[in-house]
Amino acid sequence: MADSLILEVADFEVDVLTGIYSEETGQPQPLRISIAARLKPIPRYAPDTPLSASKNYMDLKFAASEAFPPGMHFKLIEAVADHVCETLFLQDGRIEAVTVKIVKLAISENGEHIGITLTRERR
Repeated sequence: MADSLILEVADFEVDVLTGIYSEETGQPQPLRISIAARLKPIPRYAPDTPLSASKNYMDLKFAASEAFPPGMHFKLIEAVADHVCETLFLQDGRIEAVTVKIVKLAISENGEHIGITLTRERR
C-alpha cells in the first residue's frame, strides 16, 4: 500500500443557501461539514519541515465557507460537497482525493445526523 497523508477539518458549522422545499429556500441553513483531503506525502517529515511540504488546514475550511459564491443557492447538499471538492482540486494539484461529509442540522429532530458523504478522486 502506498503512503498517503490525510488532512482533516471536522465538524465545523457554516450557513449555506441550500434546499429544495419552499421553507428551505431564501434562508441559509446550518450545515455541519467535515473534510478529509488525501495528499501524497513527502518521504519524511523532519522537525523543521516547512508548511509548503504539506497543506494549510485552513484551506480546507476556506473551501467550505468563504469559497462559496455569494448568494448562490445549492438545491442539493451533494452540490455543496461537490463544490468543496472542486475548490480544493483547483487550489492544490497535490490533492489526490477529497471526502466531504455534510450533516443538515435544521432537519434533525432527535439529534440524528442526517446528511451525505461524498468522495471524489482527482480525474
